[in-house]
Amino acid sequence: MDIFEEIVRMRRAGERGALATIVHVNGSIPSFESSRMLVREDGTMLGTVGGGCVEAEVWAAAKEVIGGEQSRKMTFNLNQQAAYDSGLICGGTLEIFVEPILPQPRLYLFGGGHVSLALARVGHLAGFAIGVADDRDAFANASRFPMAVDVFTSYEDAFERIHPNAATYIVIVTRGHKDDMRVLEWAVETPARYIGMIGSRRKVLEIYKTLEEQGASREKFDRVHAPVGLEIGALTPEEIAVSIAAELIAIRRNAGGLTHKSVRAAETASISRK
Repeated sequence: MDIFEEIVRMRRAGERGALATIVHVNGSIPSFESSRMLVREDGTMLGTVGGGCVEAEVWAAAKEVIGGEQSRKMTFNLNQQAAYDSGLICGGTLEIFVEPILPQPRLYLFGGGHVSLALARVGHLAGFAIGVADDRDAFANASRFPMAVDVFTSYEDAFERIHPNAATYIVIVTRGHKDDMRVLEWAVETPARYIGMIGSRRKVLEIYKTLEEQGASREKFDRVHAPVGLEIGALTPEEIAVSIAAELIAIRRNAGGLTHKSVRAAETASISRK
């Protein structure tokens, strides 16, 4: 199996991994420059960078690179040390670059209004593959969203055909509470990396309360970003889109120090009892 073909397959399937490449050699080593090893998130490997303890250390580093999504360079001074002996007597140095293999993030917009249109443009520029769903043909079509790779004119169709994973971002901006609630009920049952919903604090709490009364577990709402977007005082659709896109990028890049504005389950329970 070709490593690069496997990388393409993994990215399309929404899977993560790490690619280790020998970028510099000096002296005698049990491999050659440009040798590569692909480590999948489940720990399985394809290819080799020479075997032995070197490869074991690279495998461990690759797992860390996958988790942190940050590249790193490793240097090994073999110098005939037994610790790095793989059956051959080596006396060289090698450098290995380990980089994360990440799927292209997919941003699904539920609702095709002004905010979604602005967010689709910003998200596309930021590197997200865009999908949009709206039950109105006039708001969900290729002419309105030329950057979209997926367009759905039925929420039920979107629920059936979208299979969220760790590279999926969902933003709920439909035209009303009823549709927001339908989409949220579906979204919280998925492993999507990000779920955000637009609306006032009161609206968010009302939706949570209704879904809880219908049997939803309140803990499921802890990971929902609502109201959606970073707090930058945004007013216009374009400004709101920028605030949401900034939050998506922060989540994608594992930026620390952000305030998660989710209305917590405890607060929801408190209001429900009033």
